[in-house]
Parts: sequence; structure tokens; C-alpha cells
Amino acid sequence: MALVSPKKLFEKAMIGKYAVGAFNAYNMETIQSIISVAQKTKSPVIIQFSPSALKYAGGVWVKHLINATAEISKIDFAVHLDHGEDYEICKQAIDLGFTSVMIDGSKLSLDENIKLTKKVVKYAHTKNVWVEAEIGRISGVEDNISVSKKESLFTD
Repeated sequence: MALVSPKKLFEKAMIGKYAVGAFNAYNMETIQSIISVAQKTKSPVIIQFSPSALKYAGGVWVKHLINATAEISKIDFAVHLDHGEDYEICKQAIDLGFTSVMIDGSKLSLDENIKLTKKVVKYAHTKNVWVEAEIGRISGVEDNISVSKKESLFTD
């Protein structure tokens, strides 16, 4: 099978009435584990990297791991950047071959967030890459993004 757009995964899932799991990867071994189980269960899957995991693994390594996975995988899979905090990390992921990115501008004002999201979308769509955006704030900590309960319990 192949590295595909999330669109293809979601269209099939809607028809088949099943969910598509997304699992965080950090290196070759975690990718191998994700794909191994996905193949055993014949389940399409989303492999996702946080910005810190992408930095840890290294962009060139991740690019070649994606390509190697596409070459040997017996299931369809997508690769997603989760909680990219700026344009540069989203652009890097897109250029490495990710099929979707999430731009998390939740630390910005709504207007700044929308402006940043539009910039990411403009670049991503030239490469046929999907974009997820985080608008508003939900309390908690993920990577280096932290929102206190005083700021927000839910997004608006």
C-alpha cells in the first residue's frame, strides 16, 4: 500500500464505519511498531510526530523513515505533524513529505492565529497537504504549549 492523504483514509473509514488511529512516533522503532500492528490488524493508520519528536529524530532521518515505510508497508498510512507551533516547523514537515500538519496558534490572539493558519494553509495546499488548526485555548500542557485552567477550560 502507500503513504496517502488523510482524505483517502477518512473516506474509506466513513464508508467502512471504522476509526483511524493516530499514534505518536519518535524514531525508527516506534514507526516499525506502529506499522507492524497496523499490518497485523489490516488497519490504516496515522503516524504523527510532535515538533519535539521531529527535532529529536531529525528531519532527514524522518524523511527517509517515511520513504522506507512507504516502500515496505502493506497498509495505507498518513504522516501528521501534531501541534506545530509556527510556520517554519509546518513548512519543514510538509517539505519532508508529511501528508498533514496541525498548526497550533492557540497561544496567539484570534486574529494572529487566523493569519498564521492562512499562511500555513496557503503553502500546504500547494503540496496537496491537509491542515488542521487549533483555534482558541484548552487548558493543559502539550509539548511546550501550556494553558492554565484560569485562562480557559474550553475553547470558544
